[in-house]
Amino acid sequence: MKTRKATMLCLTFILVLSQLSFLSPEQKASASGQTVKDLIILQNVPEFEPNTEDIQLKALKVFEEGHFMTTSSNLEWTSTNQNVATVDDQGHVTLTGQNGRTFIYVTDGQFEDRIAIDYKVEPRSKGKGKPASSVNLIKEKGERYSIVEDSVDSLTIEEKVGQMLMPDFRTWDGEDVTEMLPEIEQLVEDYHLGGVILFRENVVTTGQTTRLVSDYQDATEKFGLLMTIDQEGGIVTRLQSGTDFPGNMALGAARSEDISYQVGQAIGEELTALGINTNFAPVVDVNNNPDNPVIGVRSFGEDPELVANMGISYIKGLQSTGVAATAKHFPGHGDTAVDSHLGLPEVPHEKERLKEVELYPFQQAMDAGLDMVMTAHVTFPKIDDTKVISKKTGEEIALPATLSHKVLTELMREEMGYDGVITTDALNMNAITDHFGPVDAVIRAVKAGSDIVLMPVGLEEVRDGLLTAISEGDISEERINASVERILTLKLNRGIIKDENPEPVEDKIDRALEVVGSEAHKQVETEAAEASITLVKNENALPLDLDSNQDIVVIGNTYISSLGDAIKTHHDNTTVIQSAGNLTDEQLEQISNADAVIAGTYTYNVSGRSPDNPQMQMINTIMEETDSPVIGVGIRNPYDISAYPEIDAFIAQYGFREASFVATANTIFGENNPTGKLPVTIPTVDDDILYEFGHGLSY
Repeated sequence: MKTRKATMLCLTFILVLSQLSFLSPEQKASASGQTVKDLIILQNVPEFEPNTEDIQLKALKVFEEGHFMTTSSNLEWTSTNQNVATVDDQGHVTLTGQNGRTFIYVTDGQFEDRIAIDYKVEPRSKGKGKPASSVNLIKEKGERYSIVEDSVDSLTIEEKVGQMLMPDFRTWDGEDVTEMLPEIEQLVEDYHLGGVILFRENVVTTGQTTRLVSDYQDATEKFGLLMTIDQEGGIVTRLQSGTDFPGNMALGAARSEDISYQVGQAIGEELTALGINTNFAPVVDVNNNPDNPVIGVRSFGEDPELVANMGISYIKGLQSTGVAATAKHFPGHGDTAVDSHLGLPEVPHEKERLKEVELYPFQQAMDAGLDMVMTAHVTFPKIDDTKVISKKTGEEIALPATLSHKVLTELMREEMGYDGVITTDALNMNAITDHFGPVDAVIRAVKAGSDIVLMPVGLEEVRDGLLTAISEGDISEERINASVERILTLKLNRGIIKDENPEPVEDKIDRALEVVGSEAHKQVETEAAEASITLVKNENALPLDLDSNQDIVVIGNTYISSLGDAIKTHHDNTTVIQSAGNLTDEQLEQISNADAVIAGTYTYNVSGRSPDNPQMQMINTIMEETDSPVIGVGIRNPYDISAYPEIDAFIAQYGFREASFVATANTIFGENNPTGKLPVTIPTVDDDILYEFGHGLSY
């Protein structure tokens, strides 16, 4: 009898489960205790900034429990004045071009909402051309649209803190994380995480990346995740299957706002296709210190206006695709000679100088509608001279910007008027971990004004530390609420919202395979690379015009095979010599017999470009050994020529991606007329000026 009852219970349980599997998402929500209380148009939410160029209305189901999700099934969309605009069953509005107002309604049979659209064509002036027109979305008003405030009020303190945490899961048990693991899925749920940052280890192929990102979003309970990545372009390129665009200094050399916009847009399109919704780019640090070991070619250049113009174009291109952009590293990491991954740099300038140089691109980007700012682990003693005791040395040290209320709240929020999201730089960097404990660092960052704590060390300890600080009154709940409101507002505006009817992952993968690494993006990559190539010096050595039987030697160490391969596509009779310094007698003979020598140098710090460096000594030896032209290629840093200024010709290409090598080879053989201009000043070894900012030759 007991066995029979047990069997019946099991069958009943299986039947209930099978019935639940066929429920619609809203039925599942109701079945799990979540009740729909309203249906509203997203564009009516006060915090939402609507796009009037392509009006795609979206409907949100709002739950009694305070959260919301997008919905598209069983909806009816109507327009009250189809002479002004029509609307399809997916909420896409088409304007007819006729003046007037229409109301667009949406209903699911139970709830209803509307929004007004005004269209006006200005009277044609005497001149020719298309008359100006304006489109305005007139939002409805009322408490029903306060969904951000309602959500914050409904969340537990644990859920609020979770929205501010953004860990990385590069590896798990020593293995790269390329697929969702049950342990990680549980962490996303248990800690109510607001975001996750991905690294190169996580994003191997297009299909795999799309599935991983989709699985992350499925793991969240109430709100979409900020899926972030450092896809700057150039030397910081995370996607292994994406288009390898030239980096910022290459774009600064190209001097084209249009190309910067196109690069930002193409990067955004690839990230969007993969489901990645936030890019920790661009770097808008002003690289006015040639000795900077961490920024360098990641910057657009040394001129604040150039950096601002290129940065804003990149940001607008990126954000046009729906991907959130992040300007970094505030207040400016350009004038430093210490890598904050390794130590604590200092920028000693007065505030007025900082406003004219370091802060200028940030201010311009903020004014242009920037989504997010990343802070710098750099000290700015003229803004905040607070001293703290280092946990590493016991000595008194200055407080870095990431942990400074004077920098983040008083300067950025109050003086500069920024109301977007602030994220820390990675809190596992030595500039922070060496001097502050992981919990103390996070508490200081939040008190300073950070909304997101990136890559904290020890997720459980950090979360518990924040909760303790809040319960003890060290951090007010109002302070936490302000951050969560900003995060949710960003998520709303960038469409990072749980979807009642999510697209099947296989469809996402199919679309991503069409977009990521597409021919259109390859064309942008090629155009950017060719426009960036800067001919710094040319003593009648270029372009090369050699017979097929004449010899070329390509010599260098790092990335020299890539340069050699690009040269070989133009000239078969090419020998590649890989050497870090000491040359054999045979190699010296090959060089002395060559009809042209192309020497590639790769540096990233001061010692690398010192004339005493073996790599640079080798270049100067080569120049003594041959009467043939010697062409230098600065593979990464344009500063390399300062170590061998007597070379016959020098090209700066600003990065080691394939497109840049191809563009350099095309330039060497005259197929690309160089138009790039130096975005930085090239100093001599004695710190005089060798080549000025803006210098650049053409054929």
